[in-house]
Amino acid sequence: MNPNPSKTPAPAAVRRRAKVLAVTSGKGGVGKTFVSANAAAALAKRGLRVLVLDADLGLANLDVVLNLYPKTTLHDVFTGKARLEEAILPAPGGFSVVLAGSGMVEYSRLTAEVREQFHQVIQTLLPRFDVIILDTGAGISDVVLYALSLADEILLVATPEPTSLTDAYATVKVLAAQQRRQSIRLLINQTLKMGDGRAIAGQLQRVVDRFISGPSGTPVRLVHVGDIPLDNAVREAVQRRQLLFATQPGCAAAVAMSGLASRLEDFLVER
Repeated sequence: MNPNPSKTPAPAAVRRRAKVLAVTSGKGGVGKTFVSANAAAALAKRGLRVLVLDADLGLANLDVVLNLYPKTTLHDVFTGKARLEEAILPAPGGFSVVLAGSGMVEYSRLTAEVREQFHQVIQTLLPRFDVIILDTGAGISDVVLYALSLADEILLVATPEPTSLTDAYATVKVLAAQQRRQSIRLLINQTLKMGDGRAIAGQLQRVVDRFISGPSGTPVRLVHVGDIPLDNAVREAVQRRQLLFATQPGCAAAVAMSGLASRLEDFLVER
């Protein structure tokens, strides 16, 4: 018992854990990693503590997009050569990253050890940030699906190309069946004109309504969170290995990315 109740310290404020957003795609080449990095920068500009974790353990390329040459990577953490704190690096744009680095092909299959290590990394990071973005691999491998299972929200990136939409549909089908997901955020990248993304999202939703159902027959909802227009500034930023906001912050794609960050903040951050 405290002998002097009047001097009992007030309880410390409870720190909310980060919300985890997994950015994924049904196929490669749709701009998933570019979206992850630039969305992180846009969220950081809004005052949030953001970390991007390269969860594409087999074909990591977040370091290439950000022009980073890390001395410590997730590979070092998994092999016990470094502590996780040493792998948390500052990135251009005001956010943090944990990079997978090279030499992680052995982690492209989900073993019990990889599962445990990956889960422990996420749990350790949760209290330190407001938002954690998992930049996953493309497709529906067991490693990708496990990373998605750790996320509070999933952002599925697709382009207007038929192959991308077909693979996006396959991803939704697996997530509904295996993870009982009832709501998936959808971003359409590389749209040609205003309104294309909403129309494409509507078409995909109608196919999902016809062939996919969630738990107990409930509908699976695709939440269209925006479009990123086809913009030469994006190609230039990728070639320069820079964030879009560093090269042409006023271009159409950067403006769209800022709008995306605003909508992401609405459901990722508790008020």
